[in-house]
Amino acid sequence: MLRILKLLFVLAVLIAVAVVGYAYLGDLRPDQQDVSEPVELETN
Repeated sequence: MLRILKLLFVLAVLIAVAVVGYAYLGDLRPDQQDVSEPVELETN
């Protein structure tokens, strides 16, 4: 039983390291583009 718990703990640590590594090394930035839209102002 202890062997299974150790294995689960090691797997959890490896998964956490993988997620942190992907967050730092992966390209998670969204695509950027310029947006321009004409605005009509009412003047009295």
